[in-house]
Amino acid sequence: MAFGFRKASITEQSRVWEILEQAIIRRRADGSNQWQDGYPNPAVVQKDIEAGIGFVLTDNDLIAGYAAVLINDEPTYADIEGEWLTNEDFVVVHRVAIAQDHLGKGLSGKMLEYIEAYAADNNIYSVKVDTNFDNIAMMKIFEKRGYIYCGEVYFRGSPRRAYEKVLPRNTEIR
Repeated sequence: MAFGFRKASITEQSRVWEILEQAIIRRRADGSNQWQDGYPNPAVVQKDIEAGIGFVLTDNDLIAGYAAVLINDEPTYADIEGEWLTNEDFVVVHRVAIAQDHLGKGLSGKMLEYIEAYAADNNIYSVKVDTNFDNIAMMKIFEKRGYIYCGEVYFRGSPRRAYEKVLPRNTEIR
């Protein structure tokens, strides 16, 4: 398998939405309330891609995963109930989803690896993420990749677990 990670193009919007829709259905089947309120939706995907923050994980030429990757752009993170490890520039990751036919291959972790490299390539040494309290699989992935639980943040009135990973400086991450 030859993996890649790049910005999504607007022509790929429907495939990205298909992947997110599959994730929404999986979250519901797991008994989660995450992503069960009409968010994310196709308009969010379009906005991500148009803003240049929508990224795809590719397996050869197939889109296998999606994430929104932002730099210093999460106002909610200023109001953490807890404490971040750093107060410097950071990369934020939202809307991580893997295609149904690519599950079980460790691709969420692979995508985080690419995102960490993207951060370091931009001279940013902190990646901040959050997830629902009932998204056990994502919490395990964060912990496996060395993310530290820092406290709670709130999105649309719901508490979320917030994590941060401080990246090494001047070293190769890949």
